[in-house]
Amino acid sequence: MARSSSAVLAVAVLVAVAFVTAPSFVAPPLARAGDLDFRAAALGAAGLAPLAVEQPAMAYDSVVAMLQSWLVGGTVLTVIFAAA
Repeated sequence: MARSSSAVLAVAVLVAVAFVTAPSFVAPPLARAGDLDFRAAALGAAGLAPLAVEQPAMAYDSVVAMLQSWLVGGTVLTVIFAAA
């Protein structure tokens, strides 16, 4: 009885070890130094080009100015809704 359970336990341990030590990810082969993908660089540059050209129309000079404008706008909306 003990012999059969120890055999089952040994087989279970061997299966677990085989499962844990098996490679789960195989990395692709490394690219050579001369192989550069210029398409990805071109797509990235094309996607970021509008950000380089456009400038913000109304930029806040500080966070305090932005918060003050929100407070003024919120106060104006409160007055408008209270009057209605």
